[in-house]
Amino acid sequence: MSTASRRVNSTLPGDPPGGRRAMAVWGIGVSVYFVAVIFRTSLGVAGLDAADRFQVNASALSTFSILQLLVYAGMQIPVGLLVDRLGTKKVLTIGVVLFTAGQLDFAFSPSYGTALASRALLGCGDAMTFISVLRLGTRWFPARRGPMVAQLAGLAGMAGNLVSTLVLARLLHGVGWTAAFAGSALAGVVVLVLLLLFLKDHPEGHEPEPFPHRGAAYVRRQIAASWREPGTRLGLWVHFTTQFPAMVFLLLWGLPFLVEAQGLSRATAGELLTLVVLSNMVVGLVYGQVVARHHAARLPLALATVGATALMWAATLLYPGDRAPMWLLVALCAVLGACGPASMLGFDFARPANPPERQGTASGITNMGGFVASMTTLFAIGVLLDATGDDYTIAFSCVFVLQALGVSQILRLRRRAARRERERLVASRVETVHVPA
Repeated sequence: MSTASRRVNSTLPGDPPGGRRAMAVWGIGVSVYFVAVIFRTSLGVAGLDAADRFQVNASALSTFSILQLLVYAGMQIPVGLLVDRLGTKKVLTIGVVLFTAGQLDFAFSPSYGTALASRALLGCGDAMTFISVLRLGTRWFPARRGPMVAQLAGLAGMAGNLVSTLVLARLLHGVGWTAAFAGSALAGVVVLVLLLLFLKDHPEGHEPEPFPHRGAAYVRRQIAASWREPGTRLGLWVHFTTQFPAMVFLLLWGLPFLVEAQGLSRATAGELLTLVVLSNMVVGLVYGQVVARHHAARLPLALATVGATALMWAATLLYPGDRAPMWLLVALCAVLGACGPASMLGFDFARPANPPERQGTASGITNMGGFVASMTTLFAIGVLLDATGDDYTIAFSCVFVLQALGVSQILRLRRRAARRERERLVASRVETVHVPA
């Protein structure tokens, strides 16, 4: 093998070295995201309690999560720009302060209005975590580790969801609403201290090129350049189509569906929600390994996940009789666990389509997809439940509409994105060949 070929196939020039220090620093960032997900999904195990506490119906209950996701989705591009401009540490610090304040305020909220405001504040802080962690990974690890690093970050998020499902649910029914939510807010204080003491944006010798403030024109160029890349748009639609079925199920409507429509006890419903999280963690490791070894597997994995999810929802909702059997509910929850890892594949389309100085912006655009879909579905289910007298079959049928929209866009963009990615790969190899030995 020639010297040029060895350069192309190993770590690219300028790639960060990775190693134990990278894992330690990146682990601090991941711990912030872990806590953010605990706070984000805490309402999923408290939905019925929140309805009783604030005396609200299904539409009003869904507004909690809709507002939280609306803020989250609306913040993605601004956060991406902030990460590119300010760096990871500053943005994560702001995020921790906001989502911890939101969780603490939610614990003491005396009314529906103040509780809504606290979820919005939490969503704003939460919005600053995942893109920052992705950016931290690109700064500390070689590019070839990108798919696995993204999946591991998603895995940490699902671990946070698991804590919310298992630990916070027990605290809620053991010590009560205020003590459970206020006590969980202490985790935000812990990760804030770790972040301030130990996190660094990048390893020594890999500082990004400094650039002066360029104002609104720079912001417009960053967004426009990222959006022009077919890979960014494809990443957005992959994220849109794959993430929302599990997000909606875990964030709010899974527990009511299993308890009220399927007649399960809260304990059994909680076990099925836990199964979704455990399945996500296992599938995430598998998808990360597969994509790291076979880059072309990204789109088949994403589409297969969408197809399997649609099939299981159809089988569950159309099952003859009043309730689906337990084996079918178990299968549904196991398949929903693949949605999170499949959504991470969206970043594997956006990442190679954009240079390092646009990674935060491109990730922000991609990350909007699933949360816009989740927000839309949360709202639609709440409205349909109120309109149909709690007919979950009709309400959950809106899942298929959004899946059809997303798949149509994925199929429309896939060839352009693949062609553009090949062109960028060829160009990078030409540059590498001309790097002096």
